[in-house]
Amino acid sequence: MSGTALSAIRPPAIVLGPWGWARANLFSSWWSTAVTLALGYLILRWSLDFVVWGVVNAVWTVPVNAQGKADATACYSAKGVGACWAVIADKYRFILFGRYPYDLQWRPAVCIALFIGLFVVSGLRAFWRKELALIWLVALTAIGILMWGGVLGLAYVPQDMWGGLPITLILSTFGLAFAFPLAVLVALGRRSTGLPAVKLLCVLYVELIRGVPLVSLLFMSSVMFPLFMPEGVNIDKLLRAQIAIILFAGAYLAEVVRAGLQALPKGQQEAADALGLTYWQKTGFIILPQALRVVIPPLVNTFIGFFKDTSLVLIIGIFDLLTAGKIAISEPTWQGFSTEVYIVLAAIYFAFCYAMSKYSHGLERTLDRARR
Repeated sequence: MSGTALSAIRPPAIVLGPWGWARANLFSSWWSTAVTLALGYLILRWSLDFVVWGVVNAVWTVPVNAQGKADATACYSAKGVGACWAVIADKYRFILFGRYPYDLQWRPAVCIALFIGLFVVSGLRAFWRKELALIWLVALTAIGILMWGGVLGLAYVPQDMWGGLPITLILSTFGLAFAFPLAVLVALGRRSTGLPAVKLLCVLYVELIRGVPLVSLLFMSSVMFPLFMPEGVNIDKLLRAQIAIILFAGAYLAEVVRAGLQALPKGQQEAADALGLTYWQKTGFIILPQALRVVIPPLVNTFIGFFKDTSLVLIIGIFDLLTAGKIAISEPTWQGFSTEVYIVLAAIYFAFCYAMSKYSHGLERTLDRARR
């Protein structure tokens, strides 16, 4: 048989393709086959039960009485058999926007869209230029104008009225945006050999912040910050919480960045020194890009963790997305239907966290391809 004929023969389906993958990963032995079948049965049964509960027997809407209150009689009749998604239809505005004035809730809705657009633009490598900083400045200024108002004919809304998803996005976005450069500086300072005072200060900062929970920092920011301010100067609760989150995230991110710096071979620094580069040129153009590429997975893992940790601001009276959901089901009409609300909240958190995870995987593949 000629070489051309041999190259035209395809491998059997049991070696490559979906069947080959399943044979190698799911049915490679009797034990693997038994576990696969057992898990498949449990997943299928749970999925069917969820479809029956969440779709087939679910209550989607309920009537409203003369006082404008929802009548949840149908939901209580279906309790234990079907879901009551009517609680979402009745409370979704409060869950997403908190106590923001009802007729002005288009403003936080636009802010959510601006945040998502900002994340998408920042993730595209075509926009990784100096102009991206201007885009961030314009977008964040627009978000501040929309949320506060008081200019351009917009009614003023105090921060005490903010809540829901915008609060979660504001705390996480600003917190990580300011914590990351702080973390880089702290990591560089902790590895410094010529500035022992700076190194000691960075070590104390990291160890002190990592040694206490975020809850304690939030309490400290809420109680102690006003005591250090001049008389007549008062920092609102949101800014206090933002500062605490920045300091807390900066300490954890600093250790991640330091791990990447330590993973680089010493020859990279020696080569940069041989080229006559200054410290900041060597760090900015050679050391940091390679170090950050190595630690993309733990960096994104830390980002995801702090995105969810913003729910702790409840303890100082700030209503984020999770807190708004808890308050929504405190109304006597909907107290028995917390499962549906928590499923929706989990879906929102999962959507943001999964998007960060998928983007990091794509970025890892792209940068590894360039290295190879």
